[in-house]
Amino acid sequence: MIDPDHTLWQNTSREHVNADPLSEDITVDLAIIGGGYTGCSAALHAAQAGASVCLLEAHQIGHGGSGRNVGLVNAGLWLPPDEIRAHLGQTAGDRLIELLGNAPSDVFRLIEEHGIDCEPVRNGTLHCAHSAAGFRDLQTRHTQLSASGAPVELLSAETAGQRTGSASFHGALLDPRAGTIQPLAYVRGLARAAIAVGAQVFEQSPVRSMHQVDGVWSLSTQGGTIRAKSVIQATNAYHAGLQESAPDYVPVYYFQYATAPLSDNLRASILPSGEGCWDTGLIMTSFRMDQSGRLIIGGMGDLKRPGRMAHVGWLRRKLAELYPQLSDQPLVEGWHGRIAMTSDHIPKITRIGPNALSAHGFSGRGIGPGTVFGRQMAASVLNDDLTELPVSEVSEYHEKWTGLRRAYFETGAALTHLIKARF
Repeated sequence: MIDPDHTLWQNTSREHVNADPLSEDITVDLAIIGGGYTGCSAALHAAQAGASVCLLEAHQIGHGGSGRNVGLVNAGLWLPPDEIRAHLGQTAGDRLIELLGNAPSDVFRLIEEHGIDCEPVRNGTLHCAHSAAGFRDLQTRHTQLSASGAPVELLSAETAGQRTGSASFHGALLDPRAGTIQPLAYVRGLARAAIAVGAQVFEQSPVRSMHQVDGVWSLSTQGGTIRAKSVIQATNAYHAGLQESAPDYVPVYYFQYATAPLSDNLRASILPSGEGCWDTGLIMTSFRMDQSGRLIIGGMGDLKRPGRMAHVGWLRRKLAELYPQLSDQPLVEGWHGRIAMTSDHIPKITRIGPNALSAHGFSGRGIGPGTVFGRQMAASVLNDDLTELPVSEVSEYHEKWTGLRRAYFETGAALTHLIKARF
C-alpha cells in the first residue's frame, strides 16, 4: 500500500541531517522558522555573513514541500515576463525576472561549493506543448523571454520528440539555464552546509508562540525559548500553529509516481539528455528521470481524497500515451505534497512584525525562488535594508475563498483525470 506522505526522495537521499530538538534557551541574531529551501538558504547565508542563527523545524528538514518537490530547478516563475511586469511595474518586475533567471546558477553553485550530493543534472528543462494552442503559448513565452535576455530555444515537434523520446508534443521550449536535482537531498545539503558554518538547527521543534518585547523576539518551543533580534518565517504551505502569522494562500496538492529503475534499453529511449519536463495543459503533467533510471511522472491531485483512483487511473493512461514502451511498467512509489498558490502567482513577503518577515506563495516553484528569497531576506533583516528583498514587503496579504478554491482545483483535477482515464 502506497503511503502518500512517504516519498521516493526519503529512500534515495544520500544527504542526511541529524539535528536534535531544542532543549535550552538560546539568544541569536536571527531566528528562522521552517526547514525548507527558503529557511535553510536563509540560515546558510546569514551564518556565512557572520550572524548567529537558529533554525527551528517542526518535523524534519525538508518535511514540507521542499522534500516532496518534483526536482525541477527552473528559471523564473510560471508567469511570462510581461505579466510579471504588469503586476509589479517595469523596474521591480525586471529585478525579479533577473534574480530568478539567475536562480538555477545560484542553486548549482551552492551544490558545487558545499558538495551537496543531490544528483544535479544541468541539461535544461523542456516546457512541452500538449496542443497547438499550447505551442502558441510557448511562442509567446519564447518572444518575451528572449527579449528579456533568456537563452531559450523554441523546438519543433520533431526536435521535441527527439529530446523527450515521445511523439505526443507539438513542440517545446528549452531553457538551458535549468536542470534537475534530488530535491530532498538538496535541502538537507543546505542545512548541513548551514550547520558547518555555525548555524544552529533543531528538528522536532515546533514554535508554540512568538512575540516581541523591547525590540527582542521570543519564540517558545516545548524544549526551550529563542531570543532573537530578527525573525524569518519560512513555513509556506506547511505552516502549523501561530495562526496570527499564518500565510494566506490557496492550497493545491500535486502528486507523483515513480517506476522501478528502467532497463538500459528503455532508459536510452526516454529523455536521453536528462531534461526535466512539464506540459502546457491546464491540469499540468510533469515527468523526469532520476539518476537510477526511474521515470517520475505527476499531476495535480490529493491522494488522500476520493479522487485518488481517478488520479492514478489517469496517470497510468498518461504514461502509456507518452511512452507506450512503459505501459506495463509498475508504479512502485507514490506521494504528494501541498503547494501554496497566490492569485497572481507571484510570491509574497509579509511583514509579520518589526524585523520579522514571512515568505510564501512560490506556486510550485520552490527550489530556485526559495533559495533566492531566503538569501535576500537574510540580507534584508541583518542589514535592515528592505531594498535587498526580491519583492516589496507588504504589511498584510489575504486571499479570498481559499477553502472553496482548493475544492475547485481538486474537483477539477479529479474530473479531468477521471474523463481522461476512460477515453
